Amino acid sequence: MSAEELTRRTGRPAVKLASNENPLGPSPEAVRAAGQVLAGLHRYPAVLADDLREALARHHGVSPQQVLVTNGSDELLRLLAETYIRAGDRVVVPHPSFSVYSRVARLMGARVQQVPLNAGGAMDLPAMAAAAQGGDGVPPARVIFLCRPNNPTGGVFGAEDFARFVEAVPAGCLVVLDEAYKEFDDTPFNGPDWLDRCPGLVVARTFSKVYGLGGLRLGYGLAAEAVWRPVLAVRDPFSVNAVAQAAGLAALADREHVARSVELAREGRQFLTQLATELGLRAYPSQGNFVLIDVGRDAEAVHRALLEHGVIVRPGTSFGLPTCIRVTCGLPEENRRFAEALRAVLHQGDGA
Repeated sequence: MSAEELTRRTGRPAVKLASNENPLGPSPEAVRAAGQVLAGLHRYPAVLADDLREALARHHGVSPQQVLVTNGSDELLRLLAETYIRAGDRVVVPHPSFSVYSRVARLMGARVQQVPLNAGGAMDLPAMAAAAQGGDGVPPARVIFLCRPNNPTGGVFGAEDFARFVEAVPAGCLVVLDEAYKEFDDTPFNGPDWLDRCPGLVVARTFSKVYGLGGLRLGYGLAAEAVWRPVLAVRDPFSVNAVAQAAGLAALADREHVARSVELAREGRQFLTQLATELGLRAYPSQGNFVLIDVGRDAEAVHRALLEHGVIVRPGTSFGLPTCIRVTCGLPEENRRFAEALRAVLHQGDGA
């Protein structure tokens, strides 16, 4: 249910904490830049988003040839699958995690092996490396997907664990590290720092989260130039529109807006984690702009009850977590609305 529909249904402005969006919205500079290109929409956009590509290269300390700008990170994941996966190939994914990894792999006819997370809600890197190696007649994996911080748990792994993982992954296996929530992460790990040490590494990033541009569909990948050459052969030439390119360039430059967004998310994580503790619930340790809470009962029922209070969260059922809800860190007043609603829902359930 959309926030607009729920607002009409309840007669009260709805609070949407379901999609890990930035509650501050996009940078005002990004909005201004988007508006300035509207008069030129009769012209096709730059094929490779050259200005944004160069700005991202400077931002990450890589060459422009190592950057591929895409129509959201979803397009990037699909392009990698179309380029590197063939029917029957093995693909290793974490579970539970972002569903697109399995979706694009199965689209290409791959055999997907899910590896459970560790107890802290992060990737079990030794188990994933072992799964990728194969053996006893099982071929090595062609692609392995990682998510850090992981969606929906928010868990992360450390640099030492990743170093051992890189050494253990079989040669020829593409490692796709999705860092959609990196900007919210307090830990020093940074995927692009590993590009030189791992030639088969692709780091996926997005403008949909901290930059607040989900409606424009803008993402990018960082990898060795050799990784991108075959990808460019299957990529649509004008997949990233001119408005997205202009807004992305301005959003990247607005460091103040990013800093405010990150601080708001950190405060929200602390609030939601403390709320769960006060209610006797488990909150998974998160480095994202969301917190996964185990409510100890049917998450779908809790989700429906929260809707009656005008609050939208993400039930964990689709992730295989039937007693969990994922809650986006909202504005302080939105977090308080959620807390009030959750207390009422749990009290009502306990009373029943």
